[in-house]
Amino acid sequence: MNRKNTLRLTVVAFALLATMGLVTTFHRTARASSQSSGSPTALEPFVSGSLIEPDQFAGSVSQSNDRPPVVCVGDKVLYEGAHVPGALYLGPARTTVGLDTLRKWAERLPREKMIVIYCGCCPWGKCPNIRPAYSALQQMGFTNIKVLHLSQGFANDWADKGFSTERAASDPSPQKTH
Repeated sequence: MNRKNTLRLTVVAFALLATMGLVTTFHRTARASSQSSGSPTALEPFVSGSLIEPDQFAGSVSQSNDRPPVVCVGDKVLYEGAHVPGALYLGPARTTVGLDTLRKWAERLPREKMIVIYCGCCPWGKCPNIRPAYSALQQMGFTNIKVLHLSQGFANDWADKGFSTERAASDPSPQKTH
């Protein structure tokens, strides 16, 4: 190979690398923009306004006579230990049985009815239950799904902050704490 061909190949290689770099940068920018726009993605199916913070929701738990149903979609042992007052337990949404139970329960509800779901088993980004539960309700046509945003888990973001809790009825300890 002569020097002229080597130079051409080098220029072509640099051009390809530069193009790949631009495409990668464009893709990252577009992805970041779509995730921050409030539109759902495969990893975060939540529509804008669907997340509710604990301090925002805690006040409405004790004040409202006509409050929406609250559903724990996490593990039973956590629900039995402590849960949001009046919350229903329908099973972990990461399982087929849990999702089927949630769907069956929600089947009879009006699609515009507000439903609040939460898990709190672990840090938000690693929760295996909240996203499948939200997606299942969304696929059923529910338009007012609220998700209790427990960034570190139920214990840290709810119970440890002094918000009202209940224990499962089978637990011999007092029903309400805090």
